[in-house]
Amino acid sequence: MLDQDFVAIGGFVVLFVMMLLRVPVGVAMGIVGVGGFALLAAFNPALNLLAQSPIRVATDYDLAVIPMFILMGCFATAAGMSRELFRACEAWLGHRRGGLAMATVAACAGFAAINGSSVATAATMTNVALPEMRRFGYHPGLSTGVIAAGGTLGIMIPPSVVFALYGILTEQDIGKLFISGILPGLLAIVLYIITVQILGILRPEIMPRGPKSSWSERLVSLRDVWATVLLFAGIVGGMYGGVFTATEAAGCGAIGALIIGILRGRLDWPKIRDSLIEAVRTSAAIFTIVVGAFLFGYFLVITQTPQKVSDFLTGLPVGPYGVLVLILIMYLILGALMDELAIILVTVPIIYPVMLQLGFDPIWFGVIIVMVTTLGMVMPPIGINVFVINSIARDVSLWEIYKGVMPFIIADLIRLTLLVAFPAIALFLPSHMN
Repeated sequence: MLDQDFVAIGGFVVLFVMMLLRVPVGVAMGIVGVGGFALLAAFNPALNLLAQSPIRVATDYDLAVIPMFILMGCFATAAGMSRELFRACEAWLGHRRGGLAMATVAACAGFAAINGSSVATAATMTNVALPEMRRFGYHPGLSTGVIAAGGTLGIMIPPSVVFALYGILTEQDIGKLFISGILPGLLAIVLYIITVQILGILRPEIMPRGPKSSWSERLVSLRDVWATVLLFAGIVGGMYGGVFTATEAAGCGAIGALIIGILRGRLDWPKIRDSLIEAVRTSAAIFTIVVGAFLFGYFLVITQTPQKVSDFLTGLPVGPYGVLVLILIMYLILGALMDELAIILVTVPIIYPVMLQLGFDPIWFGVIIVMVTTLGMVMPPIGINVFVINSIARDVSLWEIYKGVMPFIIADLIRLTLLVAFPAIALFLPSHMN
């Protein structure tokens, strides 16, 4: 019989080596999960797991929240809602110093409320906001940096795929997790805008003022964002009021985005077809990762890794918050090296029992994890949002984008400190849900 610790350590080494070799993370976790289980149990039971896990994922009612929210985001993007949001924000903020940067943050937040994807938010806003900031002479590092940071709001502000996966892994209420991200998301918007204003004071030449819109132009711009407001209010209000679950909200959101797009003449059959194809592709990629995570989870259970890690961390003479700091540092390092979905799926089954044993609230910890993983999306050396923006704006170097996003990373670290010090920021709204 092979030693459990030896197989567990070997499994993690193989997993990270495969990731470095660019093996898809879902495939890598599946191979390690099935292989490790076969070594410690038997080959036939491992093959049974391989046969059952895809069916379990495909028929899991709670997981339906993911493709439905992705489809809603695809419909919203195809209907041009992101451009309407940016134009409205530009009309109200563009005349201020750094107004276009602040408008970009606000538009990212609005688009995140109907999209749920950080990468999609960053890519969309690069196409929408970057040309405008260039036209008015904004520094390219600031322009791309604010888009990269604003893109991370796609994960924090509901709906969020990462929140949904965390809820499924930990058996927490997904609706409460979504609601818990609202106040931290609003705090992020405020801190990003303050950061822009501070940069405007220190370096006014990198963000000139834009033209001032008349009051009539501002009011007209609000008329175009009713669809976004309606979708967000319907989804979040329904979950908060207990009218429907997160999965039901996702289905209503997808249908709502489709109907609104058709009634406004923004969605014809080719766009609907392309949105459906894009949603299927994205959902298939995520579900592949989820299947791999389930297989990897069986490997963790048979090696007793969560229990052993929990015993080790809770036994450290640093207290609960000392352990939390160590875990957050680990997440910051992983966030700079791995995909956010992979981080959640690989680490949560191990770390979550530790947090429960130390007495931390699971909803609050979900917000903390999501926030730390979003930081990884803009941190060197592999900040995926930075690479997405660089692939679109090829004339702006990676180094320039990283320099531009650094002030916003500092703002995020301040937000993280506030959330750790004041858990009520994340827990106030969920505690008042019906």
